Amino acid sequence: MIPRTMSTQHPDNVFMPFFARSSLLEGADEVTEAFYAFSLLGIQEQMWDFEGKEVDNFVVKKLLENYSEFFASHRLGEAFRLTPRVPNPGIEKSEAKLLLETLQGIPRSADYAKIFYGDSSPPIFEVILPMTTSCVEIDRVYELYRKFVAGLQYRRVFDIKINEWIGDFEPKEISVIPLFETKEAILNAFSILEDYLQGKSFEYQRVFLARSDPAMNYGLISAVLYDKYALSKLSELEEEMSIEIYPIVGVGSAPFRGHLTPENFDAVLKEYPSAQTFTLQSSFKYDNPPRDVIKAVEKINKSRRGEAETVEEEKLKLLEKYEEEYAKQVKLLAPHIRRIARMIPQRRKRKLHIGLFGYTREIEGIALPRAIKFTAALYSMGIPPEILGLNALSDSELDRLNEGYRGLYDDVEFAFRFFNPEIAEKLGLGDLVRISQEWGVEPIDEYTEGTKKVWEGFEEPVLKLASMRGLLG
Repeated sequence: MIPRTMSTQHPDNVFMPFFARSSLLEGADEVTEAFYAFSLLGIQEQMWDFEGKEVDNFVVKKLLENYSEFFASHRLGEAFRLTPRVPNPGIEKSEAKLLLETLQGIPRSADYAKIFYGDSSPPIFEVILPMTTSCVEIDRVYELYRKFVAGLQYRRVFDIKINEWIGDFEPKEISVIPLFETKEAILNAFSILEDYLQGKSFEYQRVFLARSDPAMNYGLISAVLYDKYALSKLSELEEEMSIEIYPIVGVGSAPFRGHLTPENFDAVLKEYPSAQTFTLQSSFKYDNPPRDVIKAVEKINKSRRGEAETVEEEKLKLLEKYEEEYAKQVKLLAPHIRRIARMIPQRRKRKLHIGLFGYTREIEGIALPRAIKFTAALYSMGIPPEILGLNALSDSELDRLNEGYRGLYDDVEFAFRFFNPEIAEKLGLGDLVRISQEWGVEPIDEYTEGTKKVWEGFEEPVLKLASMRGLLG
């Protein structure tokens, strides 16, 4: 069973779940969250994020101990998956050794499962490697586990082999799921994966395409089309190498970050027909009625992936001037984004994140917050990120791009409902005001009034505005 749905810990929710012990989800709450996602919502996989946050390394033990009746009849690793997201040592230097610690925890989790189930079937056998840019990075993680975690069991300590002394290490090898986040990595995903798969005889390979960071870096339209281009090329690679490739697309609730909501899931499945797995982030799970979430999850789980859609390279060339205008407008807005981002509430306990558009990320010398706060800040000031850069494209060019990005007009229309033309004019974004008039979408008056207060420095309306649009960021 390759999951269709993956629960993640992205903090994009307005409302906190009923089991949260405070306004920040952490530790024991996230173990409960995994059980809630599996047992009530029916989500088939839980990402366990070791990147940039403190998480419980004994999650398998606690799930099996605390919810033994459920997992006795729903085997962890088969009926449901738990998949760690590990730090990338090439980028996250301060977290580099956590990679080894996380990999070393996999055989320990297998021991707990063996005691619980009475046979050997490791519950964790894959990890997600973020910010992947080359096959070398994937191979390093694969070989690190195979040779220096599982392979260590055959070494001798004094008078005895390690596995004779402390038991066998299972699994013998793991799968590494590369997460591609930059434009270059996404567009070259097929060649990176092709190099990695050479000489290996895997049954299948999963690959993860980001949506949020590419949108932040290059704009909404570019993020969608780059991912769809990658999906098309991965489909070709699947045929060439005769190995099943199962893509994951990392979508959030805001159109800027994927527009996957219980109301819009069908459109997202049609947008990325060849994707196998879709991320269900915190807003999807907690900002909608549970019955709607359960129904949507059930329908996604029952759906089947289809054929990839071709994205012509000539369409990608149209994006150059769009990205240039997008970057120019982000640079103009950056001081205001940083100011308002401080008002956006935290939803998870996180450590400093070093990565694309992280707290230490600079673009032309300008630092910006992470994707969720970036999106939330722009929405809160009445300048939704979906509309940035649109003025660089003519109507006919938009029509051509819409051929590759089916939901383009719907996503932009959603955003314009939360646009404040008055603030846009103040910021020198008159072109966006003109486009909003041509689009003919009336902003919500109550929302517009709230954005004025946020612009003036009042924090109180931030959550009310978020609840009106149905997501934090």
